[in-house]
Amino acid sequence: MKKKAKKMIVYMGALFVLGMVIICIYHYSLIQKESAILQPNGTLNNVDGQNLHVYQEGAGEDTYIFMAGSGIAAPVYELKGLYRKFSQHHQIAVVDRAGYGYSDVAHDDRGIDTILAQTRQALLQSGLEPPYVLVPHSISGLEAIYWAQKYPEEVKGIIALDIGLPSQYVKHPMGTVDRWMVRGMHLATKLGLHRLLPTQVYNPQVLQMSFLTAQEKEIYQALSFKQFFNEDMQNELLQVYENSLQSEQLKKPQDTPILLIDAIAEENKHSKYTKQNR
Repeated sequence: MKKKAKKMIVYMGALFVLGMVIICIYHYSLIQKESAILQPNGTLNNVDGQNLHVYQEGAGEDTYIFMAGSGIAAPVYELKGLYRKFSQHHQIAVVDRAGYGYSDVAHDDRGIDTILAQTRQALLQSGLEPPYVLVPHSISGLEAIYWAQKYPEEVKGIIALDIGLPSQYVKHPMGTVDRWMVRGMHLATKLGLHRLLPTQVYNPQVLQMSFLTAQEKEIYQALSFKQFFNEDMQNELLQVYENSLQSEQLKKPQDTPILLIDAIAEENKHSKYTKQNR
């Protein structure tokens, strides 16, 4: 019986490894195939030795800078329904941080000073001069607030969309289990396992909307599969406590107008996260 059990374990292990290899090969073959449709629709700016992508459209007195939340791998497409309304009357730009959208993966620790310096340099190289109105979502709220703290003359205002606050990240740091989960998710995407859970990679509701063309929806999916939870996205989360601590040690941006928009689903209004956020 013991020999049979051992053989069964060996067979199951071999099948598991084989399955992982097949998924990995399948994923990278699709990455190669899908690369044909991934053509940047903005400008690629060489910053610190890597290309950072900036998309811009519209014209007007104010320039609105849209900054994506953590894990939104294709910001230019996912945020289009919102920034397209702004670009009817203003100039807008969508900045792909390193590891996002059409930008290269930086392979660094994603320190807040590095992230902010790269964003500012990419915008200037794209011909966009400050001051800006920042429109951050989620984790990019940390960069926006730090921007207003370090360079208040460059920030005309902030429209904060469900942002994470520096104080929130400091008071409620990521635990050991969460940190290992982040590393595990990164490893899973390197192996291509995220292909099995597409609705966790991109927002399926975006595909139901009319603001993207059929071709853009195809690009949105392909770009999300390519960039989702890469090394930069992993390090951005692992570094969030240290980055927030840097912001908390500075004076709050009291002279910068900030509009806080906090959307809470009915079923989550009494959750731990909601209480932390408020």
